[in-house]
Amino acid sequence: MIDKLEAIKVRFEDVSKLIVDPDVIADMKRYIKLNKEYKDLESIVSVYKKYKNIISNIDSAKKILSEETDLELKDMAKSEIDLYFSEKEKLEQEIKILLIPKDPNDDRNAVVEIVAGTGGDEASIFCGDLFRMYSKYVESKKWKLELVDFTEGTSGGFKSIVFNVLGHGVYGFLKYEGGVHRVQRVPKTETQGRVHTSASAVIVLPEAEEFDVDLKDSDIKKETYCSSGPGGQSVNTTYSAVRLTHIPSGTVAQCQDQKSQIKNYAQALKVLRTRIYEMELKKKQEEEGNLRKNMISSGDRSDKIRTYNYPQGRVTDHRIGLTLYSLNEIIDGDINKIIEELKIAENAEKLKEGK
Repeated sequence: MIDKLEAIKVRFEDVSKLIVDPDVIADMKRYIKLNKEYKDLESIVSVYKKYKNIISNIDSAKKILSEETDLELKDMAKSEIDLYFSEKEKLEQEIKILLIPKDPNDDRNAVVEIVAGTGGDEASIFCGDLFRMYSKYVESKKWKLELVDFTEGTSGGFKSIVFNVLGHGVYGFLKYEGGVHRVQRVPKTETQGRVHTSASAVIVLPEAEEFDVDLKDSDIKKETYCSSGPGGQSVNTTYSAVRLTHIPSGTVAQCQDQKSQIKNYAQALKVLRTRIYEMELKKKQEEEGNLRKNMISSGDRSDKIRTYNYPQGRVTDHRIGLTLYSLNEIIDGDINKIIEELKIAENAEKLKEGK
C-alpha cells in the first residue's frame, strides 16, 4: 500500500506542476481533466501525509520504550502507542476507501427524469411526490435545481418530468436513486379503502460537458412549439419551447420551462448531449468488456429499488434490505440516511472484490 501511495504522491506533484503550465492552460480540455485529477489526488495525499506522521510517531514512541529507563516516560510512550495504533487503523481504512477506483462521473451535475409507470393517475401523483422529495433534498444540500420539461398528470403530479441538479458531486449522490420506485397506499379516489400499488421510474444521468460529445449542428433537427402550463393553458403565445432531435441516433430532448427560446434551446442541448454521452459511454464499456453491473448503483431502469408503504409508514430499499419507519420525513426530502447506507454497502462490495 505504501508503494502505491508514494506513486500517487509523485503523480500529484507532477500534476501540480502541469496545471500551472501555460501550454496546458491553453488546452482547455486537458486543463479541465488535469484539474479534476489534481483534486482527486489531493484528498488521498492529504490523508497519506497524516498516515506517515502517525507512523513516525509510533517509531519514536517505540524507541523511547526500548531505550528509556524512566518508568513514567515508558508508561507515557506506551499510552501514546495505543492511541497512535488506533488512529493508524482508522487512517488505513480511510485510505482503502480512497483507493477504490472512483466513478469518474461522480463529481458531475446530474440530469434526472421521473416517469410515471403502472398505476394510472396514482402513478402520476407519485411521480409528483418523488419530484417534491428530490426538490427538498436538493434544497437541503444547497444545490441548484433547474426544471427542463414536464407533462402534467390528469389528476395531479406528472406523467414525466425532467430537471437538472447542479452542484459539486451531485451525480455521486443521486446515482443511487436510479431505478423503479414503488408506492403502496390508498388513493384518494378509492372508495373501498383498498391499498393500491403504483410505480415510477427514476433515471439519473451524469451531465455531459461540452468537451465530452461533439455535436454537429447539421446532425440536430430543431423544432419549436408553444409552452404549456398548469391546467393545459398556454404559458405564452410565442414558440419558445424547443425540441431537439439528434438525427444519427434518433435521441430527442426538449425544454419548455423558460420563456426565452434561446434559454430553452441551451437546456435542451444540455439534455441531448447528456443522453448521447450515456449511450457512447455504455457502448465503450461494452466494447472494452468491463460493463460491470453493481447491485447498489447499476442505474438499471427496470430494477425495483425501493418501496414506500404508507399504511405502515415504511420505506424499504431492496438492494441492501434497509427498512426505515420514517416515511413522512423521507418523502419530505430526508433521504440522506438511505444514500449513505447505499454508499457504505457499495464501498464494502468494492473492497471485497479488491481482495
